[in-house]
Amino acid sequence: MNEPVPVTRAVDHGTAKLMPDVDRDRAWLLTVDGAPQSYVDLDGPDHLEFEYVRRIGHVLDTAGRPGEALDVLHLGGGALTLPRYVAATRPGSRQQVVEYDRGLLDLVLEHLPLPEGSGVRSHVGDARAWLAEAPTDSADVVVADVFGGSRVPAHLASLGFVREAGRVLREAGVYVANLADGAPFDFLRSQVATVAEVFAETAMIAEPGVLRGRRFGNAVLIGSGRGLDVMALGRRVASDAFPARVVHGEALRGFVGEAAAVPDGAAVPSPEPPPGSFGIG
Repeated sequence: MNEPVPVTRAVDHGTAKLMPDVDRDRAWLLTVDGAPQSYVDLDGPDHLEFEYVRRIGHVLDTAGRPGEALDVLHLGGGALTLPRYVAATRPGSRQQVVEYDRGLLDLVLEHLPLPEGSGVRSHVGDARAWLAEAPTDSADVVVADVFGGSRVPAHLASLGFVREAGRVLREAGVYVANLADGAPFDFLRSQVATVAEVFAETAMIAEPGVLRGRRFGNAVLIGSGRGLDVMALGRRVASDAFPARVVHGEALRGFVGEAAAVPDGAAVPSPEPPPGSFGIG
């Protein structure tokens, strides 16, 4: 059998490369302009390699009864890691994926095809424009994991965007966003305030080193109209290889401080990461 070889292709917004993992059969790393974007194990779609992706996986695991099928809207596609995960752990789920880069999506579907009957439908488009057209009360989970290069675009970091996500979600639905920031956390604090303006319950998952301002890194922000199972989430993220914390309640309000929700006219992209510091977990 031929050994898998890397695939490099110019896509709409950079140069994408698929590289086989030498330690796992049929597992691939996707990079764009040299920055890691996604990791997929075609034989083990429940394997989540990147730490922040695993944390979103924990949120998905606690978004409904174990194994229960869900309606999930993914804003940002990458190599379709999380849609594959949901299809494997929650068979029968109906999932929509919106990816801005048509060339990237074509590359992924060509070389890392979805299994037959996955229930995943992929679309090319702008995340906010797609969200605005999505039916009300149509999703159990909305996952926002959209970066333009290494930054979250401004139009996906505003109160209007989060309100649209709240409209699309059912009453007990869950909004989860992957963000990146570092001390003094002006962007992240404002994003927590923005989500708290829309959802009754809010929580955040991050590594202690990030929360203490020691490094720039990912934070997973969660909002829901019902009580979040923060105890279950806390146990899951604490048991990971790189443990994280769930911040909620008074601790999260203390983190936000005087930060306010961000209207569309004041929205800015997430900060540019320091050289060599932007990671994937």
